[in-house]
Amino acid sequence: MTKQSKIHNLAELKAEITRLKVLKNEQEAYLKSQMTLLNHKIETPMRIFNVVKSNVPGLNMITGLFSPAKNSGGTDSDWLTKVLRIGVPFVMNRFFFKKASVLKKALLLLASEKALGQVNQDSITGIIAKVTDFIKPKKNKKRKGTIGTPPVVEDQVNEYGIPSYSETY
Repeated sequence: MTKQSKIHNLAELKAEITRLKVLKNEQEAYLKSQMTLLNHKIETPMRIFNVVKSNVPGLNMITGLFSPAKNSGGTDSDWLTKVLRIGVPFVMNRFFFKKASVLKKALLLLASEKALGQVNQDSITGIIAKVTDFIKPKKNKKRKGTIGTPPVVEDQVNEYGIPSYSETY
């Protein structure tokens, strides 16, 4: 099914181009009006949802854990910091403070969140690197066979042609 072209000369081509431009402008205006209508319909429920969300206690902390916002330490939170901020209070409350009051648990949550805000993946990696450097044996022992070998001479000036150390006098 091929469409037969009704354009036979330059005037018809110009008329078709203007018709398509008018059609494009009409479709853009229609889509813009539909988008504005959709925004007006969604605006009220979203406003109600945001009011309810702002009044629910603890929801801001949960959204803060999953947003790319900066943590209390001033650096970007990575995955390790987020896991620790969720996991450490849970573990502490579950195993160490089973019969503690709600006030003690809330204080523990605040203190652990502040302390874990300073912990990130780079600091943990640095600590692990220091421990492994301390544990690894140092390779300062020299082998007996490598002491008498002459150093390799390399030409660093010219990288082409005849090397300078190959000349004879």
